[in-house]
Amino acid sequence: MADNSFSDGVPSDAAEAAKNASNTEQLTDQVMQNPQVLAALQERLDNVSHTPSSYIETLPKAVKRRINALKQLQVRCAHIEAKFYEEVHDLERKYAALYQPLFDKRREFITGDVEPTDAESEWHSENEEEDKLAGDMKNKVVIAEKETATAEEPNPKGIPEFWFTIFRNVDMLSELVQEYDEPILKHLQDIKVKFSDPGQPMSFVLEFHFEPNDYFTNSILTKTYKMKSEPDKADPFSFEGPEIVDCDGCTIDWKKGKNVTVKTIKKKQKHKGRGTVRTITKQVPNESFFNFFSPLKASGDGESLDEDSEFTLASDFEIGHFFRERIVPRAVLYFTGEAIEDDDNFEEGEEGEEEELEGDEEGEDEDDAEINPKKEPSQPAECKQQ
Repeated sequence: MADNSFSDGVPSDAAEAAKNASNTEQLTDQVMQNPQVLAALQERLDNVSHTPSSYIETLPKAVKRRINALKQLQVRCAHIEAKFYEEVHDLERKYAALYQPLFDKRREFITGDVEPTDAESEWHSENEEEDKLAGDMKNKVVIAEKETATAEEPNPKGIPEFWFTIFRNVDMLSELVQEYDEPILKHLQDIKVKFSDPGQPMSFVLEFHFEPNDYFTNSILTKTYKMKSEPDKADPFSFEGPEIVDCDGCTIDWKKGKNVTVKTIKKKQKHKGRGTVRTITKQVPNESFFNFFSPLKASGDGESLDEDSEFTLASDFEIGHFFRERIVPRAVLYFTGEAIEDDDNFEEGEEGEEEELEGDEEGEDEDDAEINPKKEPSQPAECKQQ
């Protein structure tokens, strides 16, 4: 039998490998002769070669040593900045004490415990002159009818559903409120912010004050947000100011059958041996704003949270920050909707400015665009999970 494993003294596998290598070389030559492929490769190489990290790697050791010294200075700057924010927190505490008498009077007007004087209730609107002229004309025509209507006009106590209306007006809050939460929130009389005492770890407490109601016995529900104002040892350059790192809620003493944070479900169970079926009832978590007072805890043992938990925690921190910075200080403007309109107008203005800038830059040459970079507006300190 003839041996076919050799041909002219050359093994068939070796011949096949040589043939494949030759084909690969030919294909490579064809690809490298394609100008589009060459341009794409060159662009990729240019991008790699111009990254900051690749540039730093090319510098002499003496220059790298000086850069390291600059980084040490930057860390020291971050620690000074942290001290600055600690003093800002002290100032917030100081001025919170000055605001509080005004907020106490706000509560009295809202609840109806005190009626504002004529001087206190005087307010000049932007359209005051137009309103006055329209009112004068109407008075001349239907003065008698108006007197009768005024006499019969209802005069409820205080400002009904003040805080509940704010919850309804603000999207961030209304998304948390379920239909069965609404009658409870109508009993909310005040929200306060209290800052940590001097010498104590940085934190703030949100206090939700409720009038007596049919749902729980607590008069105050609290949410404490713990803050940190120091650079992270592992990543000191990420420091951008104080951040919320954890929060604690409180226990709500629900009256019997009134707990909206749980719901009762019925479930059928079949006995494996006898085959009989029984119905059991069990309580399971229920969506509610009042879950806000039973927050997810930030991981403190080095274990990382899953993505959903991190998102939930970040959202909680954002809401707490929003109550402290916007809702409590400017409550009446969120009740009337003026603060919400201002926020919307500000966002629209930013977009319009960006479009205008883009249009202007079309007429600039590349050098001008580099000389006049557009800096983004500064953002408030993030509330993020550590």
